[in-house]
Formats: sequence, structure tokens, C-alpha cells
Amino acid sequence: MIPPVRSLAAAALGALLLTPALTGVAHAAPSKVMTVPMAKTETEMKKVAEYWRPERLKAADSYTPATPAGKAPAPTSTAAGSSGASRGSGGISMPAAALKAKKATTAPGDVAPALPKGAATAKTIGKVFFLFHNKEFWCTASAVASKSKSVVATAGHCAYDPREPGEAKNWIFVPNPGPDGTTPDGIYVGASLSLHEDWAGKGDYDFDYAFVTVHRGFTWEKQKDGSLTMKDVGKLQDNTGGQGLAISKGYGQRINAFGYPAGPQPDGSRPFNGKSLEACQGGTSKTTAPTRELQYGVLLQPCNMTAGASGGPWLWKYQSGTKLGYLNGVNSLTWNRDARGAFDAVSAPPFIATTAEVYRQADAQAGSEK
Repeated sequence: MIPPVRSLAAAALGALLLTPALTGVAHAAPSKVMTVPMAKTETEMKKVAEYWRPERLKAADSYTPATPAGKAPAPTSTAAGSSGASRGSGGISMPAAALKAKKATTAPGDVAPALPKGAATAKTIGKVFFLFHNKEFWCTASAVASKSKSVVATAGHCAYDPREPGEAKNWIFVPNPGPDGTTPDGIYVGASLSLHEDWAGKGDYDFDYAFVTVHRGFTWEKQKDGSLTMKDVGKLQDNTGGQGLAISKGYGQRINAFGYPAGPQPDGSRPFNGKSLEACQGGTSKTTAPTRELQYGVLLQPCNMTAGASGGPWLWKYQSGTKLGYLNGVNSLTWNRDARGAFDAVSAPPFIATTAEVYRQADAQAGSEK
């Protein structure tokens, strides 16, 4: 558990609290985008699928949603809500020095959201299940609109551990999960992982996001003899739709954040069970947490979500009718700003031009068509 704090503290929402480790990484492009293979081939995909057979998925809610641990950071010098950034016509913008420091380039155009085939409502949000060190964990994630129709967004710490370093094993995405491990909209095995090397190399929470390219989905189908076979259900986006992508919107935006929280509050209470999708709404401001390598964090308050919500989407211009908006962040850290019994805010890494580079790299790693 996180020890008591004085006034402002951040704790990792996700499966592990990842302490920075300066390690080398492979496959890094000059832009500092890196791609790591997960289950690239059909044989590897089926091996992951076999691991997550219905009997294991039935117990999924009992797996570790997130267990924050370690020393909480000291109060930051910049209080949330008073960022010190300059105010412009688009709300509060990130300072030019910050953008330069984070290797940002000219921001691309936003990506439009997409509805599923033949449906008026999207079902993009779900859970990811994976292994770190041979132990099952889960987080929240969402499908993102893309040319490949096969991209999932989540937190970096829900896909890659910079301490080893290494990617999560047996990674799957289950959109719109039902009770007791049911998968009404399919199971999608991770094929490749794209992320920023500053997350992989040193656990920099300004880059705590990941985009995973997934294979075509499947469901388990029971045969007359009682055996199970994999039934192909097609591409992710065709079945669920995809959230749009919004880049370089800065601070001062209205956001709807979603997640499947299940972990305890600071006082030990557990108001969430991880089985239902929870939401927070509010405006954003800048926050920092130096001991978490977070210099340009985006804070959303109020929000009392706990462990398990990691990787859940932050949606800008969210429409409740279609359940679509523009992805502008992912749940990364949870905050107890008043040092009371419950968390009162959540933060995301800034989505800047480098984020779009990671997304485009993921989209280029099209999953298996088989």
C-alpha cells in the first residue's frame, strides 16, 4: 500500500508501480518510437488464445487489477490547477520549452472516431489481460479508429515493464466484457506493441501510453463433443467501433474518463468491484510529480477511480449517444491531493505529436488476416 501522504501524492493505477530504470532498448526509431513483437504469427496467437480459455477467463475478475506500492512522492511545487502555462484561445497550452523537451513536432490532424459496422453505438472500452513475471494482471483499454482497424490504446505500464525491461506476455483485449469472463464482442490477441522509448527506457510517466496492434478477434465455441474451437469474429473496429484521436489540445479541456476500477482507496475501502465501467467528468489542468518522472501531466478532478482503471480512455468531445469521442489521454496515475481517505483526481500523460507517431507506428503493424 502507499504510505500516508501530506498533501499531494501520485500512485500508479496499473498492474505494477514501475520505478525508473535506465536500460537500453531495441527497435527504437530516430523519432524515439519503438515497436516490440508480442504474438506476431498465427501459431503464437493461438498459443496465447489457448492460455485464455474460458475457464481461465471466468476467474479474470480475481486477478490483480493493480497493486500500488512503494514510496509516494513529496508534494509538488506546482499545485494542480495552477499550471503556470500561458493561456491562449484553445485553453491552457503547453509551453514551447515543454514541447521541445518532449521531442514534439508539428501536431498532425485529429483522427475521426468510427462506429462499428451496422451499429449506431460503439463498444470500444474493455479490459486487457496479461502476464508480468508469470502472474495475471488486468487493466482498462479502448479501441482506436485506424486504417488497420486493429489498434488498442492503454497505459504503458499495462503493456511494458521498464524495470526488466520487457513487454507483457499473453496480452489480450476483451472489449465490453461480460460477467464471469464472458466475451460478447470477441477476444483480440496482441500482435505488436508500439510505445515511446522514454517509457521503456526510464519509466517516464509523460510517456505512459501504449498502442497495441491486435489480431482478428475470436470467441470460444463449444462443439457437440464438448470440445472448444476458435470462431473468427473479424476485425476489432468492425465489431466495436473506434475512438478518435486528439493531439496537442493542451490543458483546460473538458474530459470524460473511463475505467474498470477495483483497487482499494487510501483508507482501505473498496467502492468498486472491477465489473462495471465507471466514469469521471471534469476540466483538466497541469500537474507534476518529480519522483514519478512526470513533468507535464494532465490532471482531471474530481475523480475517485482506483487500481484497474489504468489505461482507460480520456475522451474529448464525448457523445453519450454514440459513446464516441476523441482519445486525448489514458488513466496513468491516481492522486490523493487532500490526503484524506479517498483518491480525488487522476492524471494522464500529455498527448502531443510524439503520441501520434506512436499511434501511426502501431497502425502500420497490421495484425494477422488469418
